Amino acid sequence: MKGNRSDSVVRWPFVLMQTQTPTSLNQHKLDRIATVLRWAGLASFCLQFILTAAAALTLVFAITGRSFSQQVSQTTVPGVPGGVPTEGVTPGLGIGIFWAACGVVVLLANLYFAFRLTRFARRLRNPNANVHPKKAEVLQVLRVGVITGLIGMLVTILGGGATLGLLLSKAIAQPQGVAIYDPARIIRSLDVLVAIANMNGIAGNFVATTSTLGLFQWIENQHR
Repeated sequence: MKGNRSDSVVRWPFVLMQTQTPTSLNQHKLDRIATVLRWAGLASFCLQFILTAAAALTLVFAITGRSFSQQVSQTTVPGVPGGVPTEGVTPGLGIGIFWAACGVVVLLANLYFAFRLTRFARRLRNPNANVHPKKAEVLQVLRVGVITGLIGMLVTILGGGATLGLLLSKAIAQPQGVAIYDPARIIRSLDVLVAIANMNGIAGNFVATTSTLGLFQWIENQHR
């Protein structure tokens, strides 16, 4: 009798653990997914926010400087009485500004998708299973985030390429060793600011794409 009783006492917790194992493992898996979604979403959101703010501020400075430069100035040219009125803007720079602005808009969309990941993590921690997001819903948001990030990288690469091409053409066109009387041929800080805005856009969209793509692959592996 004592032997049987001691065996039952020893075996009971083991049997109880076995009966609770599937539920415990499922909850542990959900908690792990929620933790990864939360921290990955927060890290991606913070990095993208910094790069978006940098790109937006740089773009604002570039646009503001361009509006001031559009005022007609009087340039004195030897041999021309009274000088020649010239417009202090760089021809073709508007293309780089346009693509940089498109990149900032796409970055704002990526920020929204990163924020949604943190909301998914919060829903997964809810005791009510009906509140939990479905796998298809999470993967759909991640899929759209990857596509959006790729589009953002494309438009900012176009903007950066156009701006750098303009800077290169201006550098080649500058005469060496003589004064430059045409302001349109001078490489100004405004031109560089547009290039920096596009580079920040590329970096931000790259962070969004890689983080979202990594999460997409990781969640796929968790549900195999």
